[in-house]
Amino acid sequence: MSSANPITAEGFAALRARYDHLLGTERPEVVAIVSWAAGNGDRSENGDYIYGRKRMREIDRELAHLARRMKAARVIDPAEQPDKGRVFFGAKVEIADEDDARKTVTIVGDDEQDASNGLIGWSSPLARALRGASVGDLRTVRLPGGEKEWEITAIDYA
Repeated sequence: MSSANPITAEGFAALRARYDHLLGTERPEVVAIVSWAAGNGDRSENGDYIYGRKRMREIDRELAHLARRMKAARVIDPAEQPDKGRVFFGAKVEIADEDDARKTVTIVGDDEQDASNGLIGWSSPLARALRGASVGDLRTVRLPGGEKEWEITAIDYA
């Protein structure tokens, strides 16, 4: 699964919504501004034209990136995981460190990760360390600040 781009249905919908917004709303607005600015004469000193062309390149680059990510995406429903006793994609995992500080993380696709909300990407160091673990297993995670050991205390696929 590591070569594909695993993603939840909600994550894929968010990518699609961003793509549709850029293509259907933002890009046509920028094209209109560039067309208007181009009609004003000298383009070399026309800020609207220069900024508009730059913004159009940024939008086109993001559209291409989103198209590649959606093409490689493999939508996975966490509720259909066959082995719910082990950590796989979509698992909501409660972990505790050596000081019994607990935190809950959900393993999601890399395109939908948001660590501040407990959503960690499938390819992150913590997710890689937790993959395949069962309740009670200890896993060591190598982080920039050093190694940290976590115990899996609960796994849920709700």
